[in-house]
Amino acid sequence: MKKFRDKTTVLVVDDSPESLGMINMALDKAGIAVLIALNGQQALNVLEQITPDLILLDAMMPVMDGFECAHEIRKKLPLAPIIFMTGLSEVEHIVKAFDAGGNDYIVKPIHPDELLVRIRQHTNSVRMLADAQKALDTMRQHVFSINKSGRVIWATPEAQALLNQYQKQDADKLDLHEKLSHWLPNGIQGHDLALPLQQHNIVLTVHYFKQTEEDDYLLKIQSPNVQIDPVILEESLSITAREAEVLLWIAYGKTNREIAEILEMSPRTVNKHLEQMYPKVGADNRTAAASVAIQTILGGRIGSPPA
Repeated sequence: MKKFRDKTTVLVVDDSPESLGMINMALDKAGIAVLIALNGQQALNVLEQITPDLILLDAMMPVMDGFECAHEIRKKLPLAPIIFMTGLSEVEHIVKAFDAGGNDYIVKPIHPDELLVRIRQHTNSVRMLADAQKALDTMRQHVFSINKSGRVIWATPEAQALLNQYQKQDADKLDLHEKLSHWLPNGIQGHDLALPLQQHNIVLTVHYFKQTEEDDYLLKIQSPNVQIDPVILEESLSITAREAEVLLWIAYGKTNREIAEILEMSPRTVNKHLEQMYPKVGADNRTAAASVAIQTILGGRIGSPPA
C-alpha cells in the first residue's frame, strides 16, 4: 500500500479490458496510482482496504452496476469524487448518475486529456476542503455536516474523532445518526444536543449552525472540553454529594445496577437515593432527572432556545 500514499490514487471500475488498459496507461503516465475493479461489488471490496482520492465508475457492469455501486460508496465516502464514464448519453441516465451520488459524467469513448483535467479539478477541490477542515480544527472549531437522516456528510478531523468516541461507547444503544436525525428539528429551533463521553468525563454539546443546502445541515460541537464534576450538580440543585454522583451517572444512561457497581453500593441504595433526589430536582423519573442534570452542567442551554 505504500506506493499509494504519496500519489493521487484513482479506483477505476469497469468490466471492459480495452477501457481499463487505456485508462491505466494514461493515468500511470501522469503519475497517478491506479486501482482496478471489474464490477461494483469488487469496487466495494477494494474500498474496505484502501481509500482512493477519486473513483472512475462505469455505469453498466455485471454483478453490481455503477448506479448501485455509487449509492453504496456514498454511505462510506460522502466526499469522495465519483466520475461516471459510460456510453449512455440520454438525459435520464445522466440524471440517474447524479442522483446516485456522482460528481461528474463523461460519455465514452474516453479522451485521456479531458479525463486527466477532470481528475485534477476534483482532487484539487477535495484537498482544498481537507485543508479548510484542518484549519477549522486548529482554531478549535469542531464542525460537521449531516443530512436529514442524521448521516454525517463531512466533518473536521477532530470533530469526527469525538463523534467516533461517542458512537463507540453507545454502540448498543440508539445509533448516532438516528439520535441526530430525531434532534435536528429541535436543533433548528435553538435546542442544543448533549452527548456525554464517559471515558473522558466530558460532555459534547452539539449546536445547530445553519442549513447550507437542501439536505445539508452544518453543526458545531460547542464544548468538547467541559469537565463534568458532581459538585456542579450538588451545589446547583441543592442535593447531597452522593445524590449528585448518582444523578451524574443517570445522565450517562447507566442502570441502577451499573451505578451500584461504579459507586460500590447496592442497587437498593441507588434506588433510595433516586427517590430522595427526584422531588429536589423537580423530576418524576430518571429521564427527566437526566435532562435536568445535563441542563445544569451546560448552563441551562439544553431545551431553552436562545432569546
